[in-house]
Formats: sequence, C-alpha cells, structure tokens
Amino acid sequence: MKVNLFINNEDVTTEHYTEVRDPGKLNEAVGYIANGDASHIDRAVQAAHRAFQSWRQNSLEERISILLKSAEEIEKNALSIASVTAKENGILLSRTVDEVKLGLMDMRNMIELAPSAFQQKIVEDESGWVSVVKRPMGVIACIVPWNAPIILTLQKITPILLAGNTIVVKPSPTASMGVVTLLKTMAGLFPPGVINVVLGGGDVGSALTSHPLVRKISFTGGGGTAVAIMKSAAETLKGVHFELGGNDPAIVLDDADLNEVVPKVVEGAFRRTGQFCFAIKRVYIPYAMYDEFYERACKLADSYKIGHQLNEEATMGPINNQLQYQRISELIERLEQSGANLVKLGKVLEPENWDNGYYLQPVIVRDVDPNAEIVTCEQFGPVLPLIPYHTEEEVIDMANNSEFGLGSSVWSSDFDRALGVANQIEAGMTFINGHGQTPLGSKYIPFGGIKQSGIGREKSIEVFDEFIEYHGTNFHKGK
Repeated sequence: MKVNLFINNEDVTTEHYTEVRDPGKLNEAVGYIANGDASHIDRAVQAAHRAFQSWRQNSLEERISILLKSAEEIEKNALSIASVTAKENGILLSRTVDEVKLGLMDMRNMIELAPSAFQQKIVEDESGWVSVVKRPMGVIACIVPWNAPIILTLQKITPILLAGNTIVVKPSPTASMGVVTLLKTMAGLFPPGVINVVLGGGDVGSALTSHPLVRKISFTGGGGTAVAIMKSAAETLKGVHFELGGNDPAIVLDDADLNEVVPKVVEGAFRRTGQFCFAIKRVYIPYAMYDEFYERACKLADSYKIGHQLNEEATMGPINNQLQYQRISELIERLEQSGANLVKLGKVLEPENWDNGYYLQPVIVRDVDPNAEIVTCEQFGPVLPLIPYHTEEEVIDMANNSEFGLGSSVWSSDFDRALGVANQIEAGMTFINGHGQTPLGSKYIPFGGIKQSGIGREKSIEVFDEFIEYHGTNFHKGK
C-alpha cells in the first residue's frame, strides 16, 4: 500500500517514501508513506485557508448533514480502515474495530450536541442591545499519535469541522495509513481543501506548527513534543490544545469486592498492551488485601495470549515501534537490576516469531516504593506496579504526588465513600468502579487532564469552545 499526501482533495506524490513495517512481523512491509516537506505544508495550509472562506459560510445544519453522511461512509468501510490501522500500529484487530465504532459514537454525540453549543446570546435593556456569537477560527493543525489514531482523529476533527474551521492533519509516521484511509473516506463529501493530510517526521510537524496561517494546534501525544509545539506556536501567538500523557492511579478501598475489582483493574492496565493515555499506571491496595490482590492479578495477567495483532487467538499484541519497545525494555531491565520483585506473565502464541516483533510480556511489580521510577513515570506499556497503603489520607497523598493529572479511579462497595475520595484526587477525570468512560460519560464528560496532562478538553459540549472565537456586537440606543 502506497500512501500519498492528500491536499485539496487530491493525492500528492513526493520524492521520498518511508517503508512501514508490521510491528508484529518486522520482516514484512505493510506499506510506504510519502515524506512531505515545508513546501507541501504551505500548499496544504493555503488550500485549507482558501476553503475556509466558503466553508465558514455554510450553515451549521449543512455541516451536520455532511458529517452525518461521513459517519455512514466510515461505518461502511470500518473493517478495511481497522485492518489497515492494525497492521501498521500493532493494536489487536478486534480492538481496532471497536476503536472505529467508539470513534463513530463520539462523532455522533458531538453532532447531536452541536446545535446547543452554537446558540446566539442576545440581551437587551434600556441602554442598548448586545449579541454574542461564536465564530470559527480558521485553519486548525491536528497532530495525532499512533496508539489510537482513528478515534483520536475523529475526536479532534468533528468539533473543529462543525465549528466551521478547516483542517490539516498530520498523523504519526508509524500510524499514517489508517488515518489517511479514514480521512479520504470522508473528504469526498466535503468541499476541496476542507480536509488535508500531510505526512512526515518532526520537520514536517515544525513547518505545520509554525505556519502563520494556522490559527490553532490540536495535539495528542507526549509532553516533550508539546513543549516544542508551544514554543513554536508562541512565535505567532497561536492557540494550543493538548491532550497529553497520564500516570493514572487506581485506588482500591478496603471494602472493595476483589472478585469484581481485580479483573477490571488488570484490563484497565493491559488493554491495548498498556498503550493508551488513561491506562491504569499504578494501583494502590490496602495492606490487608495486598497479597490476595497480587495473586489474583498475576493469575489474570498470566492468562493473556501474546501474539500478532491479526491472530484471532491473541489477547495482547506487540508494542508499536522500536523506540517505545526499547524504552519499556530498559525500564524492565532497570527494575530487574534493582532487585525489584517482579514477574513476567502471559502465554506466547508464536515462539518462533517472538524476536520478529516488538513483543513484551505483561509484568506485575510488587512491594514497590511509592517514589520508584516505575510508579512516577508514564510507562505506556504492559508494566504495572502495585503499591500498599495504610490509610485513605496516605493513599490520596500518594495518588496526587504526580505532575500528571489525566484520569484516575476509585474502587469501593460504598458509592458515597468512593465519591468522597474521588473529589480529593487531582485529575481531570475520576472513574468509580471502572476505568474509562461509560457511554453517558463519553458524551458529557470533558475529556482531558490537568497539570502536565494537557491544556483544554475533548468531547462533550465543552469541546466546541476550544475551536471558536467570540464576537460581540453592542448597539447603543439613542435618546
């Protein structure tokens, strides 16, 4: 599969292409992606800017109609989009099919909320008349990561397009093919230039974030890249919208039912091989329950079947890329060298293919110091530390002792008690007796974090304010 840039509803070829290899079978190439340069970025942004002049004039009803038709087209092509994505990013095909479905749910939720979000405000008294309306900003740069590229792209672009903006999307070099397939599926329903896709590495990203016609940058990824983007954006006073990493704590209270809790915690940690921003990264357990929790967690983690992402028997796939694989492997090596009490678990489905992919076993670490590296970092992989605690006050302090603040969870048989703990956690979101959002939460909770986990929110009705400008008109009544 050869993937080109997509600008003004046309494929754009480039001089150089990069080979993309299957992270679960490194001896197999799955495609070739074009490498853009600064001239391609300018061409894409200029196309988006031209399209904005007319797209902004379309009524909200027209934009909603196009996006609903887009959702139907994505639904028809869901399996092919998921298959392309899974081959390149290593996430299990079944998970990726679910990712497309969840992305469509989020898309339709935001479409449903849009009419309420764009209501004109009018107030009047004897002195004057005031109108406040929400206007689109212009060209928005969207930079999406490799770990869940389909849902994260749909979460970004849906409110941006509904607000009347146009987009230039840059996917990750290790998950570009699925995103291009997705956006080309949509773009034929839009006027040329509304949806554009550029491909390449950091130099392409820098050219995009520094372009003077880009009005805002919406980025999902790591904190280091976010800092670089923020510096680049400062040159032209661009707005930034960041959904960054997390170090989500799970707090198990002493009245929790371990039969219910342990399977959900293990799933919340090891789903997608631990490669999602709000995965459970650390678990706090009362001393009296610690050993039983550990034994149960190990038994469940040992049941994972590690294999190629297209193998229907596999319940855990490979790591996406070499850098991340190396980072997690070195983290595990440092744990082993330090004498940490850890176990590597899971069943290997294809031993002969193990060294031909970025495979890791799920790892559980016990008796961990609350300030150990594995507790304070965002591992973004299948390594889970279990930390014992004595009191609620102590565990809340430990949970909040982090520069991250994305998600969190509390596990208890008493809702009021769990809510009391949840209200003291420093995070953008707290889940009770689950880790992640229910369908209701996905629609109404502003998704995002505090501290170094982000700036701004995604999803819910609040997301629309990220991509609009306010315009006020004040009529002075004469006497």
